[in-house]
Amino acid sequence: MSAAFPRARSRVGVISVGHEPYWSQFPGLKDELIGNGRHFESILAAEEVEVVTSGFVDTVDKSFAAAQDLKSKDIDFLFLYLSTYVTSSTAVSAVLALDVPTVLVALQPRKQLDYRNTTTYLQLANDNICSLPEIGGVLIRAGKPAAGIIVGTLFDDNRVRNELRSWCQAAGARRAFRRAKIGYLGHTYEGMYDMNSDPSAFTFAFGAHVQMLEMCDLAKLVNGATPRERSAKIEEIHSVFEIADPFLDPITRPIRDEDLEWAAQVAVGLDKLIGEFGLTGLAYYYRGLDNNEYERIGSNMVLGNSLLTRKGIPLAGEADLKTCAAMLIMDRLGAGGSFAELHPCDFTDNIVLVGHDGPHDIRISDAKPIIRGLDLFHGKSGSGVGVEFSIKAGPVTILSIGQTADGRFKLIAAEGESIKGEIPQTGNTNTRCSMGGTVAEFIEKWCMAGPTHHFALGVGHVSEKIRNFANIMGLELQIVK
Repeated sequence: MSAAFPRARSRVGVISVGHEPYWSQFPGLKDELIGNGRHFESILAAEEVEVVTSGFVDTVDKSFAAAQDLKSKDIDFLFLYLSTYVTSSTAVSAVLALDVPTVLVALQPRKQLDYRNTTTYLQLANDNICSLPEIGGVLIRAGKPAAGIIVGTLFDDNRVRNELRSWCQAAGARRAFRRAKIGYLGHTYEGMYDMNSDPSAFTFAFGAHVQMLEMCDLAKLVNGATPRERSAKIEEIHSVFEIADPFLDPITRPIRDEDLEWAAQVAVGLDKLIGEFGLTGLAYYYRGLDNNEYERIGSNMVLGNSLLTRKGIPLAGEADLKTCAAMLIMDRLGAGGSFAELHPCDFTDNIVLVGHDGPHDIRISDAKPIIRGLDLFHGKSGSGVGVEFSIKAGPVTILSIGQTADGRFKLIAAEGESIKGEIPQTGNTNTRCSMGGTVAEFIEKWCMAGPTHHFALGVGHVSEKIRNFANIMGLELQIVK
């Protein structure tokens, strides 16, 4: 992330709970359990989160006090660490009072008991899962079920570490939407019904404000770019991209100096737009007319947008607000997120080409991305510079956000593989994706799930991380297989 666009770390609360009647019966047990809780906190501290604790809770009164303390610290997420058997009242009182997504954690210090030498003390020190059914059931009965449950061992358990990391990333994705502003510039591409959405409904579902912007907001900042700022941006472009010659496609052309200078000037204006309005992301599209100023700006945003997306500020073309959100989710889950759609299939190799004319998350490219001159952007006004690259070979995940008949937002995801091989050199990004099974069957199932035609394409298999995010946001998720 660029220093100019800092990313807020999620604030994760931890409450360690115990059972007060045990302390007088088993001297030393309380101190041992407190130490185990501190070790759990140290595991979380290694992640990219701010860990906020509120002491050791072993009574209902302390549970209420802990909730009040953590409320004042504005946590995004809660881990409830069960140190031994605890009554549901001690645990649930804090959870209900806080009303934030909560994961129940029961990590046993020993992998197994030494059965012939185990005392009641030792059993209680390893009784972490005992109250899980009680607490989980009470939360369901209260209408506020836990977002998740983690069971394992406290020491040297890689599966547990990976699950904790996944939940911390999901908390980071939630934090990204809290108090966020997603810019909306222009209007959706005419006729794309799937992309139209109610900004208020978006805010209610995701928690982010939709900041309405005008092209004149951007034009003012583009025209105000200084020669020094433009030169610095051209240097950044040269450091990130490789300039390519025209290809056999007749719409490709050499990049002229004036093309690069104008794209750099627009990129400077975009940087300033993000900073001036404090934007977390931006969905944009503006058609323009007869090569007027707005057309020339709108058709030359891809370079600057790709540079911003690689810095963790997702930008979505054709004013696709839902895919901007999908890109932000994928970025915060550590997968990156490139703006993409389905392109032609290769029924011989059983893959589908996935890409778009921008913007792209060039962090996940397998090589230095290419920029190529374009006489036109198919289906759009204007001409300029296109970005072209292929995503790294290996696991990939796609995430789309659709809407149901009653207007609810729905996450739709699928996992596949990026396969190396030839792609069209048309000035657009394309990735060869194998999505499991036959390509025709996958596309049939994907489209039946009701996605928008755009989606975020990221690296790694992260559908379970997406599930965690959906759970803490209360959103429906369908994983297409």
